Amino acid sequence: MSRFVALLGQRARRDAVQVLLWAVGTALLAYASYVGVADAYGTPQDRTSLLAAALANPVILLFRGLPSGTGEGAFMVFLIFPWLALLAAFMSTFLAVRHTRGDEEAGRAELVAATPAARTLPFAATAVHGILANVLLGALTAGAFLAVGLDAHGSLLAGAAVGAVGVAFLGVGLFSAQLMRTSRGANGVAVWTLVLMFVVAGIGNAIGTPSDDLTRMESSWLTWLSPFGWGENTRAFDDNLWWPALLCVGAGAVLIAVSAVLVSARDLGGSFIAERRGRADASAALSTPTALVWRLTRGAVIGWTVGGLLVGLLSTSLASIVQDVGASNPAVEQILRQISGEGSIEQGTVTTFFTMLGVLAACAAVQVVCRARQEEVHGTAEPLLAAPVGRVRWLAGYLLVGLVAIVLVVAAAMAGAAAGIASQDGDMDLMRTVLVTGAGQVAAASVFLVVTALAFVLAPRVTIPLGWTLVLLGMTLGLFGPLFQFPEWLVHLSPIAVTPFVDGDEIDLRGLWWLVLAAGAGAAAALGLMRRRQLAAGG
Repeated sequence: MSRFVALLGQRARRDAVQVLLWAVGTALLAYASYVGVADAYGTPQDRTSLLAAALANPVILLFRGLPSGTGEGAFMVFLIFPWLALLAAFMSTFLAVRHTRGDEEAGRAELVAATPAARTLPFAATAVHGILANVLLGALTAGAFLAVGLDAHGSLLAGAAVGAVGVAFLGVGLFSAQLMRTSRGANGVAVWTLVLMFVVAGIGNAIGTPSDDLTRMESSWLTWLSPFGWGENTRAFDDNLWWPALLCVGAGAVLIAVSAVLVSARDLGGSFIAERRGRADASAALSTPTALVWRLTRGAVIGWTVGGLLVGLLSTSLASIVQDVGASNPAVEQILRQISGEGSIEQGTVTTFFTMLGVLAACAAVQVVCRARQEEVHGTAEPLLAAPVGRVRWLAGYLLVGLVAIVLVVAAAMAGAAAGIASQDGDMDLMRTVLVTGAGQVAAASVFLVVTALAFVLAPRVTIPLGWTLVLLGMTLGLFGPLFQFPEWLVHLSPIAVTPFVDGDEIDLRGLWWLVLAAGAGAAAALGLMRRRQLAAGG
C-alpha cells in the first residue's frame, strides 16, 4: 500500500498545476455561463424563443446540449454542458497517456517496473489519480452551480455528470495508450475518438424528437452511442436522472479494466498496433531540417486540415437553414449578430463557423510547436543540433511548418465553403465573407503560434500546458464571450474575436493590423532569444 500511495502522490505532485487549471477553468466557465444566461435570457419568454429556434435548427444543436425545458438551470446546462464535459474529457485523456505511454517513452516506466512496484501498481495509481482529478473537477463545477443559487440536487448531478464523462474518457486514454507505440499516436487516437463522440452526440440531438411546445428534445438512438450523450441525458435541473452518469462511469471502468489486462499482456514499450516500418534510406525530401519537421508533424496537420474542410462545408451548406429560421426568430439573429455585427444571417453563420475554424487552426499550430518540445525532451533534438544546424534555423523550421499548417486548415475550410455554396445553389457573393474571415483567422492563429514559441524559448517546461491553455481561453472568450455578454474588452483579448468580418457591404478590419504586428514581433522575439537558449531536456 505504501508503494501505491507513493506513486499516487508522485502523480498528484507532477500534475498539481495542470489539474488545478483544468478543474478551476471548467468551474469558472460554468459560473460565467450562468451569469451570461441570467443577463441575456432572464425571462422564460427569452429562453422559450431560443429553445424553439434550437429545436428547429440543427446548427445550434450540433454545438449545444440537450434541451430540457425553460428553467434557468436546465437552460444553462443546454448551452454549456457539452463544453464542460469536453474540457473534462481532454484533461482525462492527456493525463492517462502522459502517465502511461509517455512515461514508457521517457524511460521512467522501466525504472519503476524494476522496483517491487512492478507494472501493475503504476497503472493502478494512474487510474486512481485520473478518477480523483475528475472528482475534483466535478466537485468544483457543482460548487460553481451552487454558488449562483441553483438547487443542490441539480447542481450535484450536473457536476457529477461532467466528472463522469471525464472518467469515461480516462478509460479511452488508458486504452489508446496500450494500442499505440508512441504517446503522440495514443493522444491522436484518444482525441479523434473524443471529437467523433462529441459530433455523434450533437447529430443525435439534432435528429431527435422535439416536444409539442418546442422546449424539450428527446434524443435519437445515435446520442446513446456517446458518453457526451449519456451525460446530457442526466437532464440536470429537470428530470435529474443519475443512471446515465453511471453509464459513463461503467464504460470508464470497463475500459480501465481491459487496459489493465493489456498492460500485463504486452512487453514494456511494446504496443498492439505496430508502427509502420520506416525506409532504410531517407528520401531527398528530408534533406533539410524544415522538411524533417514536416515529416514529423504531417499526420496531425492533415487531421486538422480535414477538420477545417468539414467546418467550411457546414458553414455555407447550413447557412440557408439558419437564414430561414433567423428570418422569423430574433433569438438566433441576436446570437449571430453579437459575433458578426450587422451583416446578413448567412454572413453571421459563416463568421460563427469560421471563429471555430480559428480554434482549429490555432490547435494545429500549437501542436507543431509542442512537437519541438517533445523532440527536445526525448533527446532527438540534440543529435540534430550537433550537426551544422543552428538553434534559430531549427526553431524557424517549426514556425514555418506551423504557419503552413494554419494556411492549410483555413484553405481547406475555404474550399469546403465553396463546395457548400455550390451544393445549395447559393449566392457566390458569400465567398467574399469566407475569404475575409478566413484570412483574418490566419492572422489570429499565428498569434497562438508565436506565443507558444515564446513559451518554448523562455519557459520550455510549460510549453505544452501553456500553449493548450491559451487555445482554450481563446476559444472560451471568442465563442462564448458574445453569447454570455462578457465585457467587450475581455472578449477582445482573444485573437479569434478581433479578426476582420464583412458588415453588409463593408469590411471591418477590426484588430487585423494588431494581430499581424503581434505575430511578426512574437516570431522575431522567439527566434532572437533562441540564439542564447540552451537545451532543457527535463520532463
